[in-house]
Amino acid sequence: MTIEVSTPPGSKIVRPFEVTNRLMLAITIPVMLASLTTPLLGLVDTAVIGQLGDPHLLGGLAIGALVFDFLFSTMNFLRSGTTGLVAQALGRHDNVEQEAIFWRALGIAVIAGSLFIAATPLVLQAALSFMNPDKAVADAMSTYVSIRLLSSPMALGNFVVLGLLLGQGKAMQGLYLQLLLNGVNVVMTIWLGLVLGWGVAGIAWGTVLGESAALLVGLSVVYLQFRSVPNPSRARILDMHEVRRMFTVNRDIMLRSFLLLIAYAFFTRAGTEAGAVTLATNAVLMNFLLISGYLIDGVTTAAEQISGRAVGAHYRPAFDRGVKLSFLWGMILATAMALFFLTFGDAIVAFLIKSGDVQAMASLYLPWAALAPVVGLLAFHMDGVFIGATWSRDMRNMMILSLIGYFAAYFILPLYLGNHGLWLALHLFLGLRGLSLLSILPSRARLQFAD
Repeated sequence: MTIEVSTPPGSKIVRPFEVTNRLMLAITIPVMLASLTTPLLGLVDTAVIGQLGDPHLLGGLAIGALVFDFLFSTMNFLRSGTTGLVAQALGRHDNVEQEAIFWRALGIAVIAGSLFIAATPLVLQAALSFMNPDKAVADAMSTYVSIRLLSSPMALGNFVVLGLLLGQGKAMQGLYLQLLLNGVNVVMTIWLGLVLGWGVAGIAWGTVLGESAALLVGLSVVYLQFRSVPNPSRARILDMHEVRRMFTVNRDIMLRSFLLLIAYAFFTRAGTEAGAVTLATNAVLMNFLLISGYLIDGVTTAAEQISGRAVGAHYRPAFDRGVKLSFLWGMILATAMALFFLTFGDAIVAFLIKSGDVQAMASLYLPWAALAPVVGLLAFHMDGVFIGATWSRDMRNMMILSLIGYFAAYFILPLYLGNHGLWLALHLFLGLRGLSLLSILPSRARLQFAD
């Protein structure tokens, strides 16, 4: 129940709301389920190409997927930034501003997506220059990337729709849209890629159709939601103060995501320099951290929504309880994932990789990968809190600081500890990110909620 509290003129209005385990799980569980559909889609794509029996097609698909991981990961601020800003507007009970935020973000998505399409030749050239594949792999990659880039405006638009719904705490609607997106994608991928024999092109077109269907339905949901709310004027949507604020928040989140990708890329590069067995070992074990990240994303999103709403409501008790509860559930989840991988990790590696050398090496380094979700939880959790509160500049600065520490460990520890040193450097990076943000949380919260 929301209570309006009278305050003296000029002071901020406090709008209390209760943070419960039920509220936390109502956001966490749907986001977890939605996130798990993403790796499932990748498995379907791989399985379809695998049936065609041409390894060059599989290589082209793998490189193409990396291209979009990079492009869309750096644009994920359209989801997370929108979530934080909408949650704050929700906390203020400002429905008109929620709609204005949506249209601002959607405008950025359309423009950015259109630029991606226009830059198709540059994207292809960059991918070919960096990966240097043989001609058959390059042809498959070029086909996949050229077609899938057509979905860029729709894909980024879906980020915005999802960000709006999550910011409003409507995680179940977000889950339904993700299931629709990936469901259409899977069905059309199998039909076009395998049944009709279009191969890589069929997989790419399946993605285009899935993104398009989800955006059409998502926009319909948004329209139905806002039709009873007074529409924001064009002047309000284009208000330069709010536009600059959105760009500042999104810029800092994008830079943070880009730096995170750099850290992971250097981790992979070190494995490449150590040899094929080490590369394969680190790659398969890194999947354990990535899968855990998909699950923990549910807790991160809950922290985003609740901290953003608390900031908008100017209600410190909800903020503090949201931080504590989201961390508690995150630790439970991360610990469960660590125990699962410690118990079944060897069997999973044996199922995925048939090489005895890789299996033996993976068993040696398994504890590092299994414990990474626990070590990294605070970083993931703090990201959610700071994004929701739109303290993106602090998050960017602490990422830069942590990356400096990571590179110091990255270039020194492996000299003495080999691949153990590389994994230790990654753990130090995750720990630094979380602890650095936690260290400034009390002062930022005091400043934010000062009367």
